[in-house]
Amino acid sequence: MKDTQLPESEHSKELFAYFGLAVYYGQALEQQLANLLLLTKLSQGKTASEADLADLYQRKLGNSLGQLIKEIQHHFPFSEEETAQLQEVWKQRNYIVHDYFKERIQDTFTPAGRALIIRELKRFKNKASRLEIKLQGYCTEMYTKLGLEGAEEGVPECSDKQRVPSAIHAAQFERDSACWNKRKK
Repeated sequence: MKDTQLPESEHSKELFAYFGLAVYYGQALEQQLANLLLLTKLSQGKTASEADLADLYQRKLGNSLGQLIKEIQHHFPFSEEETAQLQEVWKQRNYIVHDYFKERIQDTFTPAGRALIIRELKRFKNKASRLEIKLQGYCTEMYTKLGLEGAEEGVPECSDKQRVPSAIHAAQFERDSACWNKRKK
């Protein structure tokens, strides 16, 4: 039984830290897609009231990465390259979250195997991060275009990854925003 236990080494901890970062950047990408969808619908006049906007935001936060990618493609003009990147990150993210260790468990028991996994997870993290930053830029452009940049009073200073359009009262998202919860303490 001892041979099947993961070693308690710094290298093992590093492996799981990169796994956590990969999952984190997958979720950051989901958040940016939800933000971009919301801003796109705002720019198209498809949300009649603040209540509609809040309801839409809540629904989008519950969508999976795949659902968000499929929907945003109908509303935002991504290049072919960006669409391919979104599809690739979505596929890799699903593999990492659902199947990675089922198929790669043996690699976790050797230093060489762990090093290989860490390299793969770093590559995914970097790819997802670059894509998330690109989407963040699109959100910022739309935010400015909609004239929402001056209406940020009452919205807590959050990282751009967690920024919600200021047309929505921040208090409505207390439950969902880790940034808001940190600021309240």
